[in-house]
Amino acid sequence: MARKQLAVADQPLRLDNQICFAIYSAAHAFNRVYKPLLDRLGLTYPQYLVMLVLWEKDGVPVKDIGERLFLDSGTLTPLLKRLEAAQFIKRTRSKEDERQVLIALTPQGQALKEKARAVPQQVLVASACSIPELSAMKNEIVALRDRLNAAMGE
Repeated sequence: MARKQLAVADQPLRLDNQICFAIYSAAHAFNRVYKPLLDRLGLTYPQYLVMLVLWEKDGVPVKDIGERLFLDSGTLTPLLKRLEAAQFIKRTRSKEDERQVLIALTPQGQALKEKARAVPQQVLVASACSIPELSAMKNEIVALRDRLNAAMGE
């Protein structure tokens, strides 16, 4: 009897019962799908995320990009420097506030958007899910993320 109670008590500590591990390992699977697609564009996955933000709205402060991607400036700055070295973006100081750095797409960065258009469709195909299925999963994960952030006071 004690052995059965111990087995039940240990259930929360099983790796397969951890939602965080399911999300972590799914993120790795996504990265494996994205890597060859993004290699063709000359981007890493974090750089792709920055470009997605800029393709939505160009000429934004570094702070805004960091907020959208949940990245601090220490993580974001090296990414931006590499994107600038690749000539996809340019960094300039705001004329209104010298402390603020604005990030804008270069013509090469704008052109890259056309090349990147196929990426979401290729990921959709690899997932073997329908758009409504993926959308529902994304909404659930975003809601979970937001609840976790709220619990941490963010």
